[in-house]
Amino acid sequence: MEKVVTITDVFKSYGENEAKVEALKNVSLDIEQGTFVTIVGKSGSGKSTLLHVMGGLEKPQKGEVLVDGISLYHLKEDEMTILRRRKIGFVFQFFNLIPSQNVYENIILPMCLDGRKEDKEYVEDIISMLGLQEKKLAYIDELSGGQQQRVAIARALASKPSLILLDEPTGNLDSQNSEEVMDLLKLSQRKYNQTIVMVTHDAMMANKADRVITIEDGQIVGDQHV
Repeated sequence: MEKVVTITDVFKSYGENEAKVEALKNVSLDIEQGTFVTIVGKSGSGKSTLLHVMGGLEKPQKGEVLVDGISLYHLKEDEMTILRRRKIGFVFQFFNLIPSQNVYENIILPMCLDGRKEDKEYVEDIISMLGLQEKKLAYIDELSGGQQQRVAIARALASKPSLILLDEPTGNLDSQNSEEVMDLLKLSQRKYNQTIVMVTHDAMMANKADRVITIEDGQIVGDQHV
């Protein structure tokens, strides 16, 4: 099966001298197309750092990160920006939606920034799948927290990225909305053969994935296929 992500001997630290923290210690990891992977670990274990390195948001001091065969940290900044827009969809705990734009405008924003026209049929399919048809022209402050997270997921899917990265996407949601978000992610994985990597602290959510990676003190200590 084709590999979407290849991480080789990645080392990432913060601070210097006595304040130095080694967030990732020579981590290596492959993620295959169409798989749903969750990354779990205690606070400060390095799980979010691993996600950010994977998404081109934080440069490691050593090692290599490939997404779709492209070495991220050999790119120039403008090339990295274009790659993130086209290859990687991000969903964060705080939804980062634009209040002055309606739901549809928020969903197609990455493509607008990239100067591309959206695939209207595909976007409408995502909106339907996520149950947002009646809210398509609503503004963000008219939505519930669960609906806002659905918009964030739709935005991540809309540009047909190779990889969806989610950092604690259910952290601000109640249990019912959390379950719904996970079910929708699984549906998008199956429907679009989407590759999804999600950081979570919730063991029940983690175990809904195909593969659970456990991080401890900057190292992978568990890699279980569920």
